Amino acid sequence: MKVSLPSRKLQFPVEIVLVISVCLFGISCSDSSNSPGDSASETNGKPIVYASNYPLTYFAERIAGDAVEVRFPASEEGDPAFWKPTDEVLQSMQNADLILLNGATYEKWLGQVSLPDKTKIDTSSAFKGEFLSSGEMVTHSHGNDDEHSHGGTAFTTWMDFQQAIWQAEEVCNGLVLLVPDRESEFRAAFETLADDIDALHQSFKQVGKKIEGVPLMASHPVYQYFARRYGLDIESVLWEPETVPDDKAINQLKEKLKEHPAKWMIWEGEPAQESVELLSGMGIKSVVVAPCGNRPEEGDWLSTMQDNIQNLSGITP
Repeated sequence: MKVSLPSRKLQFPVEIVLVISVCLFGISCSDSSNSPGDSASETNGKPIVYASNYPLTYFAERIAGDAVEVRFPASEEGDPAFWKPTDEVLQSMQNADLILLNGATYEKWLGQVSLPDKTKIDTSSAFKGEFLSSGEMVTHSHGNDDEHSHGGTAFTTWMDFQQAIWQAEEVCNGLVLLVPDRESEFRAAFETLADDIDALHQSFKQVGKKIEGVPLMASHPVYQYFARRYGLDIESVLWEPETVPDDKAINQLKEKLKEHPAKWMIWEGEPAQESVELLSGMGIKSVVVAPCGNRPEEGDWLSTMQDNIQNLSGITP
């Protein structure tokens, strides 16, 4: 049976009506070993939901509980924004009941594959008019990953926690259509999730006021929406947490510091101790604010963001 997502109004500067169609299907939250052509009847009878990053995975798991099987197929290492599905995973996604996409050019692979429009939900489409540029086009690689660029549209939309609530709401709407008899349960779970995200939003607003105007450097250009929403003055380099910067990278940082005299470096992951010491020798302290695009080794998305609040609170004007 095919169902269509009803129109609704978002609390946003303009009314945006989303009409999304989805079909019914099935999965299990921690098991991704099913064959590419599996279906609800062949697995465990639950609808199968794919998510392109961990924030969307977390939202779906919080809202739906055990009513659906949420699959997060990206590699456990690296940034899912630069992950590409294998042929096997792609075939499984083509048979899925719902595919949760971040949007804002997050899924670089999307234009090269064919997925049913009726099962896709672009969770950031409601605030498309508010997208930001990621800045200057720069190409590099993460460790053994293929080269990729950090140009075009900024895609870490959920780091603006008001936007994260809107994305979670889109996730909820899609899940309600898959399992309509559990709508009240899903809506209640969404409200609890939204309260948790709003608490993050309010806390980051307070921290933002405290360090407003303080020049900050970031290890990667992934904080555009975060900086806009919370009034942070951030410039970026292209450093990897696990890689100690070479002389060229240090010199590039020094050039940026001439115009942007930051005393703090925000890292997207725990930096190498040698990197911390190098920066310390330049009078720059290090702090981790993890976007958490991938599943963390410990805790979950919410606890990671709570840790981010504590870490950012340590910055002094």
